[in-house]
Amino acid sequence: MPYTTIQVYLGPRTYEIAIGDSLLGEAERYLSVWKEKLSFASSESSKALVVTDRNIRSPHAEMVQQSLADNGWQVELVSLEPGESSKQISVVTGMYDQLVNMQADRQTLVVAVGGGVIGDAAGFLAATYARGIPFVQVPTSLLAMVDSSVGGKVGVNLPQAKNLVGAFHQPLGVLIDIETLKTLPEREYISGLAEVIKYGVILDESFFQYLEENIEGLNARESSVMKQVIARSCRLKADVVEQDEYERTGLRAVLNYGHTFAHAFEALAGYGELLHGEAVSIGMVYASRLAEKMGRIGAEETKRQVNLLKAVGLPVELPESFQFSADDILKKMLLDKKTVGGKLRFILPTKIGNVETVKNVPDSTVCEVL
Repeated sequence: MPYTTIQVYLGPRTYEIAIGDSLLGEAERYLSVWKEKLSFASSESSKALVVTDRNIRSPHAEMVQQSLADNGWQVELVSLEPGESSKQISVVTGMYDQLVNMQADRQTLVVAVGGGVIGDAAGFLAATYARGIPFVQVPTSLLAMVDSSVGGKVGVNLPQAKNLVGAFHQPLGVLIDIETLKTLPEREYISGLAEVIKYGVILDESFFQYLEENIEGLNARESSVMKQVIARSCRLKADVVEQDEYERTGLRAVLNYGHTFAHAFEALAGYGELLHGEAVSIGMVYASRLAEKMGRIGAEETKRQVNLLKAVGLPVELPESFQFSADDILKKMLLDKKTVGGKLRFILPTKIGNVETVKNVPDSTVCEVL
């Protein structure tokens, strides 16, 4: 079959990431194979709820829906509003009603077709309905392909902070169709590149160098470059998830490089004003400068990050419209899930390709950087 596979090895929860071209029309083939892994799977009961948003419904979600329906599945489709406003409990409650109405059982699949918001909300729906039903990730944004669709983190936002209510619920599989990137708006595509660059900084200097050498291919969404970039990003994330699925050893925390700053920026600006990847891009620069101030890296490592981020069109500083003080940002950061005992923890680089968790960073030092 014309696709690349990445295996995420998690014992009985092991699953496959399939990466290729024009896979959505063949979705049923993959979902049927993945569904067979369920110990209680039955071919007599093939039901699915496809969750998408208004922007993705046509053609992507409808292609998945049609592929399933053509092969005898009972399929319903729910279309949410685009954006972070759909990642809230009230929206998920409406989807619970839809599952009840279609008499969903523990063999019913929830299929998330869309970006990170859809994956998080649909995954949370699957994690909590009937104490957990299976779901499949079909990411259509670059950000979701390389980050949120892999690893089993699902959840919703509260007004106070992002992703405060959630669960770990691994998908049955992840279906990545490179063709969907062609319809992705420019700003959304560029936003996703922040997480790609992050993997190079935290885990793989050779990958970071590959990105530096292929800026033209990245900016043009060249298929051969994107397949390699997505596959490598997924493999790097899978390596971390396999070793620390539930974030208990601290290893998985390295994936949060730049995110302590980023989540605070997003929350203060109002979800959606800064796209997640844009906030992460700015957050990585702040984190790198914090590492500089603490003597952990030199200015050259920060410069390489800034140059690559700018070369693909990502922001490296907060917009002028962001009118919050360092103290405002610090207070918001203290709500971050990575705080321990009211103390901030940061993921900071020691070089390109390696980061460490740093505890008890003085608030005053953080404020100086801000």
